[in-house]
Amino acid sequence: MAEKQKILIVDDDENIAELISLYLTKECFDTRMVYNGEDALTQFHRFKPDLILLDLMLPGIDGYHVCREIRRESSTPIIMLSAKGEVFDKVLGLELGADDYMIKPFDSKELVARVKAVLRRTAASPAAQAAPAPEGDVVSYPDLVVNLTNYSVQYMGKNVDMPPKELELLYFLASSPNRVFTREQLLDHIWGYEYIGDTRTVDVHIKRLREKIKDHPSWSIATVWGIGYKFEVKSK
Repeated sequence: MAEKQKILIVDDDENIAELISLYLTKECFDTRMVYNGEDALTQFHRFKPDLILLDLMLPGIDGYHVCREIRRESSTPIIMLSAKGEVFDKVLGLELGADDYMIKPFDSKELVARVKAVLRRTAASPAAQAAPAPEGDVVSYPDLVVNLTNYSVQYMGKNVDMPPKELELLYFLASSPNRVFTREQLLDHIWGYEYIGDTRTVDVHIKRLREKIKDHPSWSIATVWGIGYKFEVKSK
């Protein structure tokens, strides 16, 4: 029998946490609930979750700080939960390394769908990571290798750590050199479901990619103004 995937639920409202736990338990997830930031960091190390549902407004250490601390040592997927709906809050959460952002109140089916979608992107098993990658799952350019099988990126001869969404976005663009994609197309392909939110999400992830993967004389992540983005390969 397959081991259940573990979800850490962090919300200071115990009723909401229990409701989320009920939704996810019905879908055969193993859940654990905590109600403040300090306990979230403790249980992250003890429980070793496959995904974290993280409320922003927590007593003591808030969700932004928890996200920042976890991202210093791990790329475990994080979906932020908040009653705040301002673009600034979404962007800040994503820039700190969250993989998704949901605004309360949310539909239980949407929550489950997003959890499953994020977990699908991080489902590479240790055996798959150890095996040689088939050619179709690797794209290579001078000083850049993106491997979708074991979710690794090598840039300038060094491994670059990045969350699954960033890596998949880079792989998707690099797999179709010089092809322009709109933000809507990128949301549809990378997120894998009808993403309810604004296309600023794509801009934030592109910004984070550019901070880690600088332009190269042979290629770059290019903005096509008024349309979207492309992985531009320069002719010799």
